[in-house]
Amino acid sequence: MITGRKALSIAEAREFIDEESAEIKSFIKKFVETKTETAETIREKLTALDLLKIKDEQIVKIIDFLPSTEEEVSKICSGLNEDEIKKIIDVVKEC
Repeated sequence: MITGRKALSIAEAREFIDEESAEIKSFIKKFVETKTETAETIREKLTALDLLKIKDEQIVKIIDFLPSTEEEVSKICSGLNEDEIKKIIDVVKEC
């Protein structure tokens, strides 16, 4: 039953895949190295930055791609200034 709607990173979605779906889990492992705990930490820290220009869906993509340059962040989130981009990069590097 659906109780709510929340954008999830691939790392966070792993938690909701049942054990019978081994094929799906092995597929996800090919693309995601981020642990669920790390993904949740990055989400919390990005949310704590309180940047109004970043939507939940963009936070998910930051977690999925783990951008390390200003250009990579700009491709995910347009309209950010240099300071905001550097804050995002710092959070990603920290985790």
